[in-house]
Amino acid sequence: QVQLVESGGGLVQPGGSLRLSCAASVSIFSITSMGWYRQAPGKQRESVATISRGGSTNYADSVKGRFTISRDNAKNTVYLQMNSLKPEDTAVYYCQAIGAYVSWGQGTQVTVSS
Repeated sequence: QVQLVESGGGLVQPGGSLRLSCAASVSIFSITSMGWYRQAPGKQRESVATISRGGSTNYADSVKGRFTISRDNAKNTVYLQMNSLKPEDTAVYYCQAIGAYVSWGQGTQVTVSS
């Protein structure tokens, strides 16, 4: 199973930016799809953005135009650049990898507050 380690979360003011990183224990070139999900208190986990092995991306409507997912195969890392952050973006963000199995990271907290 793939080990995933997220980093880059923190506290940011509304309108600010953060970049999340997800480092995988194996070559991400072999992984079919990777993505970022988030879960706010009292809410279900939801998909934020996904990227396929071929580079195709999908975004939740709520983050389109503000968030960008990318991957660096050489570093086995997937990124989520988050701009124009809003208080409603506050959540624990999780990295997911879909290969032979579905793997999840431990999550990183993002708090958007003034």
